[in-house]
Amino acid sequence: MEKDPKSLLSDLIKMVKADGKIADSEIALIQKLAQRMEVPSDELAELFKNPRPSKPLYSEVDRITHFYKLILIMRADQETQKAELAALKNFGLKMGIRPIVSDQILKKMEDYKSGIVPAEELLKIFKIYYN
Repeated sequence: MEKDPKSLLSDLIKMVKADGKIADSEIALIQKLAQRMEVPSDELAELFKNPRPSKPLYSEVDRITHFYKLILIMRADQETQKAELAALKNFGLKMGIRPIVSDQILKKMEDYKSGIVPAEELLKIFKIYYN
């Protein structure tokens, strides 16, 4: 279970707003995640109006997971805008994740029809740059 679901949802909301438009697929994914995390729809609506500030993530696993969710939401509408990439890299820098890592993950996503990178492949990318 997510330690601070409203913080994650807020970051996801900021990510989908980065390009100035929010696609139905992005909203649907955020709503699905909110349901799984047991965040009521009225509270989610409030987060869309007033997202919470990002919270620091201390464990490596939490940072990787959080960052990957940001990538997945960015790709939910099947489009990647420059503003979204800039926002992603900014989130990454705040989490101590190098911009090259996001580039490598995005490139690896193209290898999979679903766009979902298996956990072991994701960890390999992080190990290359952090060990």
